[in-house]
Amino acid sequence: MPVFRAERNKGYTVMANFYLRDKSLSTKAKGLLSIITNVVSPGGLDYTLSGLCCINRRSKDAIRTAVNELERAGYIERHQTTDEGGKFSSNEYIIHEQPVSLPPSLDKPSSENQQRENR
Repeated sequence: MPVFRAERNKGYTVMANFYLRDKSLSTKAKGLLSIITNVVSPGGLDYTLSGLCCINRRSKDAIRTAVNELERAGYIERHQTTDEGGKFSSNEYIIHEQPVSLPPSLDKPSSENQQRENR
């Protein structure tokens, strides 16, 4: 049986195991999250979809698909920002190494609230 060994001298990265072991994520989403959390430096590279396309050599649609998957899974939070005039500006993305639980939607009350209302 073949044995694979990796030589690790320098320049390697330590990554969180949580998202790497998340079986609900595609390999593409795991790879993008690894790039974003470990390779992209906050002041050095572009976090826009176009910037991520340059880093990963993938189309904007491929990057957008992976970002949407990570957002649905709770690894990315997206917030619409506004400019000084109150007009929509750009999206702000908050990246998490573990998914965050999203607050319950106001239009979907919890079963506990439904029971109280029915009394």
